[in-house]
Amino acid sequence: MTLLRLSDAELHFGTQVLLDNLNLTIARGERLGLLGRNGVGKTTLFRVLTGEQQIDDGERWIDPTVKLARLEQELPTENNLSVFDCVAGGLGNIGELLVKYGELAMSDNETDLTEMAAVQEVLEANDGWALQHRVDATLTQLGLNGQQQLSDLSGGWRRRVALGRALVSEPDLLLLDEPTNHLDIPTITWLEQQLKAFNGAIVLITHDRRFLQAIANRIGELDRGKLTVWEGHYRDFLKHRAEQLAAEATANALFDKKLAQEEVWIRQGIKARRTRNEGRVRQLEAMRQERAERRNQVGKASIAVDNASVSGKLVAEIENADVWFDDKPVIKGVNTIIQRGDRIGIVGRNGAGKTTLIKMLLGELEPTSGGVKTGSKLRVAYSDQLRGHLDPEGTLIDNICGGQEFIEIEGKRRHAIGYLGDFLFTPDRVRAPTKVLSGGERNRAILAKLFTQPANLLVLDEPTNDLDIETLELLEEVLLNFSGTVILVSHDRDFMDRVVTSLLVIDEEGHVTEQAGNFSDWESRGGSLLSQVDESRIKTKTEKTAATSGEQTPNTSSVSRNDLSYNKVSYKKLSYREQRELDELPDLIAKLETEQAALENVTVDPQFFAQDQDQVQETLARLSQTSEALDAALERLIELEG
Repeated sequence: MTLLRLSDAELHFGTQVLLDNLNLTIARGERLGLLGRNGVGKTTLFRVLTGEQQIDDGERWIDPTVKLARLEQELPTENNLSVFDCVAGGLGNIGELLVKYGELAMSDNETDLTEMAAVQEVLEANDGWALQHRVDATLTQLGLNGQQQLSDLSGGWRRRVALGRALVSEPDLLLLDEPTNHLDIPTITWLEQQLKAFNGAIVLITHDRRFLQAIANRIGELDRGKLTVWEGHYRDFLKHRAEQLAAEATANALFDKKLAQEEVWIRQGIKARRTRNEGRVRQLEAMRQERAERRNQVGKASIAVDNASVSGKLVAEIENADVWFDDKPVIKGVNTIIQRGDRIGIVGRNGAGKTTLIKMLLGELEPTSGGVKTGSKLRVAYSDQLRGHLDPEGTLIDNICGGQEFIEIEGKRRHAIGYLGDFLFTPDRVRAPTKVLSGGERNRAILAKLFTQPANLLVLDEPTNDLDIETLELLEEVLLNFSGTVILVSHDRDFMDRVVTSLLVIDEEGHVTEQAGNFSDWESRGGSLLSQVDESRIKTKTEKTAATSGEQTPNTSSVSRNDLSYNKVSYKKLSYREQRELDELPDLIAKLETEQAALENVTVDPQFFAQDQDQVQETLARLSQTSEALDAALERLIELEG
């Protein structure tokens, strides 16, 4: 059954051709992985599929019964909403009514109660309570607390909220734009499992090749407005495309040889022109036209690292090192020796302490106990330190080449436009403000800036985000040929497999273990970041939410006002002092959550640990005290409402 179809679709932005007589059919159960270089128009094609972007010519048809949902590449920014409200928004009008009902249920105003009754009637007529529990189930699956404000969440948690909003409607067609960005490996694994069980059709854009291999059963390659669709999984696509390109190269060589012979013939002297036939002339004209219209492969990126002088054999040695923040362990029991030429991957959940471990390895953070020794002659290039150093108003030449026309790379003087061209930036892009660059282009710009620094130790923190697969593969090649040492943090499992030779694994309790081999080697030995700890954390959070809000599970599709999780609970008999304490707790909790989020944002800043250590310890102590006070307030709320 066809869900959506594009026929002869044309779309131009100025002189740029984004869709050129493009045809695409999406049927129920299909999983199409969409590939193409950054800036080729993949996200624009998504907007055409959803109907947000009108095409200049051609036809877009969608089955009128189809439910379509899209996960945006950008993170949700509705900071005034709760997590529940944001996820419920994926249900459309019914979701808005659920949010409205929750707001009205908290009021004692008679007018609001009258309006609430009207909203309840609409919800009951549209199976609203079942949909409300679908929202709750989605929150539980993603480990989300529906009562939290979006403004309090980090990028990784906001990505989970966006996933929830896309999945909650149980769509027939799901469009996913870089769904693995900002997610840790366990969440990516969970998402794979969810999408494999999903009954609808999927179209996804992703740079994560293992994720693509696991999900897609068709591959579409978008190149200069043309879409070529290949049946099979990603590895099948690589094989068939290589065969096709080889066949095309052979055919083109034969064609060019024939064309050259005909050109020699047509340019022969008077004798040849007297005997030539007009049919052969017309055939030559057709060959010239065909050659002019040939779509050659576009140029490839070219990346080189400016190697510094060789470092000492020892890069870093850590012995029995722990890092504690205000009597709470973050990193435990690190024992490792890093030598020149090692390629090490650091893996762990979001917030597990990967950045803390990097700073300790680089000597930027002293451990609470144990010892760290850094090697000699180290020249470090650290990608994470450059993310905030691109002036949005400045051009790429300003940001990367200091506004100079020439730049020195590997001891050679190069023109700035030529160097940036190696990273696939056209001359007009080089002179444009950095703020207009796409996510992938910004990451390429960071790599371009990083590799201007002579280095013998590369530290890369999530370098693959938003890169197209071609640039990703080139980066892998560069790192494999790099003569120095590489320390890498990435959620891209294939990237880790190709680059690293050992792992430092941080578990949920902060223990760090060294593992030989790459990520797949570790998995094959039973290694996993998934654990029962995560399941119990989700369960506990859900139970707390239910206890705090008085949630009950109805036995029918229609429940009374007191059955809804938003509603007030029937409190046990409290003393005057206890009742007053209960009334004040919500404001206190909100204040503590805001303070906790603000302090956490301060501590994740790359420059945080570079400041005076007394200030660092003072901030960490405040964060610990605030977290403990928040936990105590939540426990007290549950106790008083129980």
